[in-house]
Amino acid sequence: MDAVSDTAPPQAFTGRFSVAPMMDWTDRHCRAFHRTLSRRALLYTEMVTTGAVLHGDRERLLGYDAVEHPVALQLGGSDPAELAAAARIGEDLGYDEINLNVGCPSDRVQSGRFGACLMREPDLVAECMAAIGAAVKVPATVKCRIGVDDQDPEESLFTLVDLCAKAGVDTFIVHARKAWLKGLSPKENRDVPPLDYPLVYRLKAERPGLTVAINGGVPDLPAAMGHLAHVDGVMLGRAAYHTPELLGAVDPEIFGDGEAVGPFEAVERFRPYLSRRLAEGAPLAAMTRHMLGLFHGRPGARAWRRILTVEAIRPGAGLEVIDAALAALETAARNRQAA
Repeated sequence: MDAVSDTAPPQAFTGRFSVAPMMDWTDRHCRAFHRTLSRRALLYTEMVTTGAVLHGDRERLLGYDAVEHPVALQLGGSDPAELAAAARIGEDLGYDEINLNVGCPSDRVQSGRFGACLMREPDLVAECMAAIGAAVKVPATVKCRIGVDDQDPEESLFTLVDLCAKAGVDTFIVHARKAWLKGLSPKENRDVPPLDYPLVYRLKAERPGLTVAINGGVPDLPAAMGHLAHVDGVMLGRAAYHTPELLGAVDPEIFGDGEAVGPFEAVERFRPYLSRRLAEGAPLAAMTRHMLGLFHGRPGARAWRRILTVEAIRPGAGLEVIDAALAALETAARNRQAA
C-alpha cells in the first residue's frame, strides 16, 4: 500500500514547520521523499523564475505528485504582471501557496533583478505582492533576508514587511541574516553573515497580527521548538536535507499529531513512488540522491550511501539497489551487536 498517497493532506495547513526551497535540491523527487517522513510539514519547490513558468517546460519545472501536498510554489521575478500570471498558473496547477523569493543572493539572480537584491526595492516588492495577491486565492507569502550589504537591518526588514503588509501580505519567512551581494558566494552567504534571531523575534512582537516564520542556521527540532516560543513558524533547510530522519519526528513533536516515522518505514513508504517513477522512465539516481543522509549516524550509513551512489547510476538500476543498501544496513547492525 502507498502509505503516502493514501493519506489526505490536512484540511488547514500552516507554516509552523516547513522545509526551505533549495536550488538543485528540493525537486519533485525530494519533496515526495520528505513527505514520507511528515504529512504536516509545508514543502517548497525550488525557486522558479517567471520567465521559466511562462515560457518553459511546465511539466518539468512545475510538475509534482499529489502526495506532496501541502506544497508551495516559490517564484523569482520582479515584474508584477509576470508574477501575477505565473502565480495564476501555479494556483491552477494546485499549489497551496505562492511565495516570492526576496532572499537568494546568487549573481545570476541579481542580474535578473530578483532575489535578495529586491531588499533594496521594498516598494517594488509590495507592488509585486499586490499583483500576486489580486491574481490568486491561495496564500501569497514572502521569503526575505533581514537586509543586504550596508543596509540597517531594522530599517530594511521592517520597511519591507510593512509595505508588503499594506499590500495584503500577512505571512513572512525571514532568513535571519543579511546577504552580502558583493564579496561573498551564495554558500558563504548561508554561513558568514551573523544571525540576528532577536530582530526576527522583535518583528513578530511588534507586528503581532502577522505570521512570522524564522529561517537560517536551525540545526534540529529542539532548536526549532525554541524559536516557536517567539515566532509562528520555523523553516529548516540544509539540516532537513542532510539528516532527513529528523523530519520523521516533526508531526508528533511540532504538531502533536501521530507517531514518529523511522527511516526504515520511510523507505517502505517511498517504494510505491519509486516504482511509479521508474516505470515512467525516471532514473533511480535522480530519486535516491535525496535519500543519502537518511541513516546518518547509524551503523551501515556509509555502506548505504556508497551503494546508492555507485549502483543507482547504472543503466536499468531499480529497487534491487534499495534492497542491497538495506541489507548492508542490517549486516552492519548485526555486526555492531555481535562486537
